[in-house]
Amino acid sequence: MKKQYKIALLPGDGIGPEVIAESVALLDAIAAQSNFKFKYTEALAGGDGIDKAGDPMPPETLKICKSSDAVLLAAVGGPKWDDLTGAMRPESGLLKIRKELGVFANLRPVSVSPSFAESSPLRPAEVIGVDLLTVRELTGGIYFGKPVGNDGKEAFNTMRYTVGEIERVAKVAFEKARKRRNKVTSVDKANVLEVSRLWRDTVKRLHAEEYSDVELNHMYVDNAAMQMVIRPRQFDVILTENLFGDIISDVSATLGGSLGLLPSASIGGRVGLFEPVHGSAPDIAGQGKANPTAMILSTAMMLEELGELQAATAIRHGVSAAMGGNARTGDLWHEGYRRVSTSEMGKLIREETLNHLHPSDSK
Repeated sequence: MKKQYKIALLPGDGIGPEVIAESVALLDAIAAQSNFKFKYTEALAGGDGIDKAGDPMPPETLKICKSSDAVLLAAVGGPKWDDLTGAMRPESGLLKIRKELGVFANLRPVSVSPSFAESSPLRPAEVIGVDLLTVRELTGGIYFGKPVGNDGKEAFNTMRYTVGEIERVAKVAFEKARKRRNKVTSVDKANVLEVSRLWRDTVKRLHAEEYSDVELNHMYVDNAAMQMVIRPRQFDVILTENLFGDIISDVSATLGGSLGLLPSASIGGRVGLFEPVHGSAPDIAGQGKANPTAMILSTAMMLEELGELQAATAIRHGVSAAMGGNARTGDLWHEGYRRVSTSEMGKLIREETLNHLHPSDSK
């Protein structure tokens, strides 16, 4: 009897429904050749949740997500809801679900193959071979610290971390590094901030006690941002807090030339949250122009966290093979390539994935 995974689907807004449909088609194709299958439950999120339930992350959605094995979230937001404030903004639903699921580590991998180096804003010679992972603390820091306020004359936020919060995300970074090139760069602002001094001291102590086999370097965030565009290949795993991670991971996202290529995973709780880095791109929604690759690679990260390593590897091979050809969605297209739609790119990746997946290789 096949093992069954319960997957919550949050298509959200804009191009979200289009790209998540390609992930579902791929998962079904993989399941047909594997000893596992998927049961999907679709739920409201973002602007879609506001329009239909008056909440960017309705209670029913949270209930569905918490009872699932994983959550696939496509994209939320758009100009339609820009005038909303506070808890009614579509993006506030993201903070809510992260807190409710207890996910505290955000993983953003970036790799640049020769076929995509030409799309980078940097010189191809500087980005070919980039393979880095940003591990960003997700539920603490200045985005969540108290007190916070704005009386119209003065506004303030509070950056706050505990040793326990720092230790748990640092462990994720060190463990990931052990499976990669065994190097962690911890990014902080310890020359200015007390919080960063605690961060650095805690990471150094944990490294000495449990992870001395991993190379550890420390870098100020301003220097890290500069190094990202000067010598990005020096990085393996970047460990940093919430605000700095938000900035650094977005800088790294530009290296490959398109947000449509970049996945992410938020882990640490019982249920992981997997979503592309890109937004809802309402200007191209419903036109078949979206690049489904980031959503599909987020799905590969989901399968890896579920323990289906062969399937995850097959997807990454499938993406690499499909992208190695001359087909490009609009975000990456230029003269000499064949422009394809969202569904056409999804089909190409699906076919290449299945070429790398054999029933005897699955669990």
